[in-house]
Amino acid sequence: MTWQNRYETSKQRLLKDASICKENRKIFAEFFEFEEYKLKRRNQLARLDNACYKTLYLYTINLRNANRWFNNKPWKGLVREDIKRVYDDLEDGRIKNARGKSIADRASYYNKIFKSKPFRIVGKAELAKDVIEFYTRSNEDVRFVTEETFRKMIAILAKPQHLLLFWLAWDLGENIDALLKLTKRDFTRQKNPHTHEAEYLVNLAKGKIKRSRRTRSEPTLYPETVRYADIVLETLQADERLFPFGYHQALKVMRTVVKKTGATCQPVNEPVRWKDLRSGMACHLLKNGWTREEVDARLGHTPNSSALNAYLNYLAIDRQKPKKRLFDSSLEQVQSDLEEARRREKLHGERLERQAEENRELRDELKETQATVRDMKKLIEIAMRKLEGPETQKRATRPKSGTHA
Repeated sequence: MTWQNRYETSKQRLLKDASICKENRKIFAEFFEFEEYKLKRRNQLARLDNACYKTLYLYTINLRNANRWFNNKPWKGLVREDIKRVYDDLEDGRIKNARGKSIADRASYYNKIFKSKPFRIVGKAELAKDVIEFYTRSNEDVRFVTEETFRKMIAILAKPQHLLLFWLAWDLGENIDALLKLTKRDFTRQKNPHTHEAEYLVNLAKGKIKRSRRTRSEPTLYPETVRYADIVLETLQADERLFPFGYHQALKVMRTVVKKTGATCQPVNEPVRWKDLRSGMACHLLKNGWTREEVDARLGHTPNSSALNAYLNYLAIDRQKPKKRLFDSSLEQVQSDLEEARRREKLHGERLERQAEENRELRDELKETQATVRDMKKLIEIAMRKLEGPETQKRATRPKSGTHA
């Protein structure tokens, strides 16, 4: 069933439900007429598309729930005490969902119904804003998958399509609806200009991603993504989708994986959902040195988006930067001192070499001098012997005293 069929069916059931007071059904009808027109004009559409019908369908669920919480009381007659009671019950966890758990996405009810058009129609929006003034998103909104948990999950998968879907969710960080719409034409195989390794450039075009996200092309980061993309894309035609199944089948695969592995997300320790892979990818990149701006761009966020604030606060990324700067500064000082010590050692070594060379030269000169002295001594001895020779001969031939010739 398409989102349009779901919306039309759910809308008719809501507006014709006799258990809902007539006044509120009239309000709901007026709201749907307004919202359908707004979605067409805001998104510059001649006809509502699939994404619009999905939004409208969710409104039918939220309006029915809100009507039940106010005990089917006509919304025009709501007073402060009525709104405060529902607000407190939501915040204190007394209002449960179908699984018996507290309502997690309370912000949707506060921002899209109580403080928005449905309550503006009955003139209660300002009163609701006043009552709900203390609500803020908390770190409970933080939930993500670690790389270790992700790899434990994919270890039990066997089909290439399932493996590729999980790797794309972790690698690109796009939501499951967008990934299921990807076709072979959206993938371009190339070599990374820096690492020279194979990668795919994935085109995330308008019409396949949420309207709040920017259209972009992202290169894959992991060799596993390339490996399974090669297998899946090989047999597909250009406009053929990568995955021969829809959202419900993907949800079934995720639930099976979670059940078999017991995979949970941090810090809430709840079962992993598809969207938790997106936040897990973001946290993984932040912890590995990517800047906030780089992660925002990969996620398709608009510039200066606050979507990562809760994760940055939880991971203490920004608070670790001053410590890293201090460490880097200390490391730079150590390196500087080491370089200075090396320089001094080099100079000292060069000085010793010069002294050794000078000593060698002095020894050579001394040897030469000693040799010269020895030679001079020999020459003197020879000269002395020559001088002494004639004189000795004269003494030998001179007559001795008292004798005659």
